Amino acid sequence: MTEPAPVDEDARRLAELGYKQELSRTWSGFSNFAISFSIISILAGCFTTFGQAWNNGGPIAISWGWPLISVFILIIGLCMSELVSAYPTAGGIYWWAAKMGRPVHGWFTGWFNLIGLIAVTASVDYGCATFMNITVNRFAPGFEVSLGNTFILFAVVLVLHALINVYSHRLISVLQNVSVWWHVFGAAAVVLILVFGPDSHQSMSFVFTETINNSGFSDTSYWFYVLPLGFLLTQYTITGFDACAHVSEETQGASTAAARGLWQSIFYSAIGGWIVLLAFLFAATDVQAVNEAGGFVGAIFDSALPGNLATAIFAISTVGQFFCGMSCVTSMSRMTYAFSRDGAIPGWRLWSRVDANRTPVNAIVFGCVLALVLTLPALYEAPNGLPLAFYAVVSVAVIGLYLAFLIPIWLRLRMGDRFEPGPWTLGRRYKVMCWIAIVEIAVVSVYFVMPLVPEAVPFSEDFTWTAVNYAPIVVGVMVLSVGLWWVLSARHWFTGPRRTVDDDAATGEPEPVP
Repeated sequence: MTEPAPVDEDARRLAELGYKQELSRTWSGFSNFAISFSIISILAGCFTTFGQAWNNGGPIAISWGWPLISVFILIIGLCMSELVSAYPTAGGIYWWAAKMGRPVHGWFTGWFNLIGLIAVTASVDYGCATFMNITVNRFAPGFEVSLGNTFILFAVVLVLHALINVYSHRLISVLQNVSVWWHVFGAAAVVLILVFGPDSHQSMSFVFTETINNSGFSDTSYWFYVLPLGFLLTQYTITGFDACAHVSEETQGASTAAARGLWQSIFYSAIGGWIVLLAFLFAATDVQAVNEAGGFVGAIFDSALPGNLATAIFAISTVGQFFCGMSCVTSMSRMTYAFSRDGAIPGWRLWSRVDANRTPVNAIVFGCVLALVLTLPALYEAPNGLPLAFYAVVSVAVIGLYLAFLIPIWLRLRMGDRFEPGPWTLGRRYKVMCWIAIVEIAVVSVYFVMPLVPEAVPFSEDFTWTAVNYAPIVVGVMVLSVGLWWVLSARHWFTGPRRTVDDDAATGEPEPVP
């Protein structure tokens, strides 16, 4: 009599959650950590949104704001690590919400998460294109640094990331590992250049006590309005760590590896990012040049360093951002695949299809096209020259993702002792940590739908639509559309996660012989 084949523990656990193993489970625990570490990318967010913190708060928004907000984000990540340990599925946070709550919770969480991931992909690739435009210009001055060229490069980068994800499935996990070391050694190189390259540095007093308000809003609103807007730098940079959950169906030992990878990606990024940002501030000796450049971090490099060293920093950051965007597409496509697998997205049969290499090709193309459309307003230049459309996409990403994080964290808090944890758990500490996470996300979501400049304040004398933070418009339309869709249609047919395995597969028992 032939013994039944052993059932892989990861596949068994996935079957218990209702799904058969369709994606290729070839990722190591380090690769799982690597994708979130790459998406957080201190070589991306620290560079592209530095100006937001410089103009809205100045050095203290960075030197003090970064570690303060990082602690709150780490608490959010720890809450999510407990959840991914219990439910290691590609659906990630939307699946958690549906499991711990009702289908309506999964519905809203899934759409918030999907929009957030598409916006993250758009913002990262647009930031990458911006730095690529500058880097190319430094080697070929005839290549103009313009909105048009940046958008063309943005489209090219999106296409390249789609192709890499479609045709290099087995290579993706390797590239994630390479990305980690590029970020580690690249960030170290940037810090060393900024330590030894400049002729002089700023004082400790400037770095840790100086305030700047280039927002256009009055100084009386500095502490309760302007400074919190500067925290967008940290909140945006340290996000996308839910990728550990989205690739958990491809990760070996997912119940522990994904949980560990999630919180560690936040922790190490927070430390590395703070060191890089402090290096920026100490090198910012020409404050006027940075102010005249709208807070753009490149002004620090150009004013403090010889041309070749500044070019090296631009190149290091551009490559890091390229790796980051590649990882964003991977995470976004897995979420699209999982949400479609449960019938939530129109045309779900198409988006949930995998090819012969077990890659969700259609989901990859779907997300990249939507990322391109979302960024179209970046073709219109704001009146003050600031990249307001980029910051709006960033705000959409932050709000969408963190609202998606909030729902399952709140549901886990509501479940209390009824929650069945996985091997990685917070124990009794979950109560205080979940409450801290919920309050922080609620406050952040309010601030990041507010006007970023006075010209964006409705009914003001200088109001102009090109200055508007369109994040609340996108988020508002999304909430209204998804809500109406639920009330009028989806509540009748969306039942949450759909099982794709039978009970025998879930328990690992062989089917009875008739």
